[in-house]
Order: sequence, then structure tokens, then C-alpha cells
Amino acid sequence: MFGIPGKQAVNITPRAVAEIARLMSRDGHKGLRIGVKKGGCAGMEYTMEYADIIDEHDEVVEQDGARVMIAPMAQMFLFGTEIDYETSLLESGFKFNNPNVTEACGCGESIKFAEM
Repeated sequence: MFGIPGKQAVNITPRAVAEIARLMSRDGHKGLRIGVKKGGCAGMEYTMEYADIIDEHDEVVEQDGARVMIAPMAQMFLFGTEIDYETSLLESGFKFNNPNVTEACGCGESIKFAEM
């Protein structure tokens, strides 16, 4: 929908590819659907959920056995984002390196985009 021909909407790092593929194979899901919603102290939050159905309007990114679907409303906010998976002593999880974000809250859970 908001893509550039020949360029994926998001880039998935090898660590994130491995984790997404593991999650897909564990329970037989079609992939992970990512999006954004209103909330948090900066105004918006990322969403991520298992997807068992690929909606015809989803932007689908497949890479080395991992599949991510981007909800239609979120495509313009997520275009150009790098999805990574980080593990540390205290936590592990997906990280979004998004060039469209203008502000983020201190805890890193909430984001803000430029006014459109």
C-alpha cells in the first residue's frame, strides 16, 4: 500500500527472523501481525500478535521462513522500520528501530510520529 517497488516495508534482522520462525513453528501460526495503536505517554504504542489469517490488505514481509504482516492502518507508520530481537540478562524481546519516530518515552514503550 505505502511501499516502494522492490523494497520491503520493514527489514527483519537475522535474530528476529529466527525468533519469528520459532514462534510460527511452535503453534502453527501464519506469522506475526504488527501495528500501532493509540496509547502510552508519548501517544502511540506498537502492537504485535500471532496471526492465523493473512488479510488481503496486510503488507506481508517474508524472510528466511519468518512472516510479518503489517496491518493496513500501520503501514505508513512502520515503513522503513528494522525489527530486531534482543536478549539481555534482564529481558528479551522485539525492538523496533523506526526512522519515522520523532519522540519516545523514557521506558521505550511509547512513541510519537510527526504530525501528518
